[in-house]
Amino acid sequence: MVLVLVEEITNRLTYTFDFIFKSRGITYELTTRRDIFNDSSFKKLNYSTLETREKQIVPSDLLNQNEIVRQVLGVENYLNEPTLSFNGALDPIASVFYVLTRYEEYIEGDRDVHNRFPFTESILKKYNWIEKAKCDRWARLIVHFIGEEVEEERVEIIPTFDIDNTFAYQLKKGKQKNLSILKDIVNLNFNRLLERKRVLKGEIDPYNTFEIIKKTAKRFPNTKVFWLVGGRSKKDRNIPISNKDHQDLVQEMNDAVSVNLHPSYASNSNSDLILEEKKALEKVLGHSVNNSRQHFLRFKLPETFQAILDVGFTSEYSMGFAESLGFRSGTARKHFWFDLSKNKVTKLTIHPFVYMDGTLNEYMKLTVEESKGKIEELYKEVQEFGGDFVFLWHNETIGNYGKWKGWSEVLEFTLNLDNE
Repeated sequence: MVLVLVEEITNRLTYTFDFIFKSRGITYELTTRRDIFNDSSFKKLNYSTLETREKQIVPSDLLNQNEIVRQVLGVENYLNEPTLSFNGALDPIASVFYVLTRYEEYIEGDRDVHNRFPFTESILKKYNWIEKAKCDRWARLIVHFIGEEVEEERVEIIPTFDIDNTFAYQLKKGKQKNLSILKDIVNLNFNRLLERKRVLKGEIDPYNTFEIIKKTAKRFPNTKVFWLVGGRSKKDRNIPISNKDHQDLVQEMNDAVSVNLHPSYASNSNSDLILEEKKALEKVLGHSVNNSRQHFLRFKLPETFQAILDVGFTSEYSMGFAESLGFRSGTARKHFWFDLSKNKVTKLTIHPFVYMDGTLNEYMKLTVEESKGKIEELYKEVQEFGGDFVFLWHNETIGNYGKWKGWSEVLEFTLNLDNE
């Protein structure tokens, strides 16, 4: 048991100390009474400006504020760990809150071409922190500072797959098929024209890697699949979910692995459209769907998460950057989303992922061997500081097809990390 002296008990304080202590199996209590604090025999932390004889971290103002306020940030060492200061006050506890809640994403207005908060604007890029579980590192320092110990935690490997394009050629009909053929003719892409012909004559579609996903789910029961079922648009080009053969495949996969919603690019923060897509998938599956991940990892805080909460989702798997691997919210631990616009914790659980296939190959231009090295480093970080090793692939990328030739080796390497 840890007793923490504070000057005021706020939603922000409770949320932060839940992450620092409760998520590590350490019970704690916040108190504003110095007499109880002084007389207690529990381990203690003075997180206030009040003078006591106990170990103290002098707080910045961040966790006592109710509004979203632009902070003057700096970096100093706290117990040899680079840590944020807020308006001149070095504060590892507020640092946890700032990164975990993605505070900067509510303030910085720059967006990329997909209306996403860009990694290049993040302090995680600025201070080269993205590949470190900074919130867990700061939490560990605080726990050790007051003389507590953290038990070793087993890392769970959780593969996830996005189904943006169920098939390259199979089941595509009418306008969708004709436009694709026309595009290949215009681009003189004779290989694709021949490939389409072979698939239509019975060869396996190059995106049909669903047996690989099934085998993965047998080894890792918490494997998740996120299926794009939204209406066709420029960035949403999957086979219509109204297609009976498509429905049969979704149902078949759901017998082997947890199938969840991949809200469309077009839906983003539109709760009505997300609900329409949710109901369409639930109708096919015959049960409710509670997990989501945004197509293109396209979310904006707080609007997107508010929208998916409104329609009944309880878990979200979009917390990661497309441009960089690592720890967008400073941790690999699942955690509740804190809605800064309402200054309160929500019931939506965030499941951060540590890397995406396209990040390695398309954004960072890494080789297969370089990717393995990066993944191993990330895994060691999670082993050291706790959490789940969630990662993201697509059915298109795991079959050694096209520019992904040889990359199934990277997936297999990841799946065998706990055997190293």
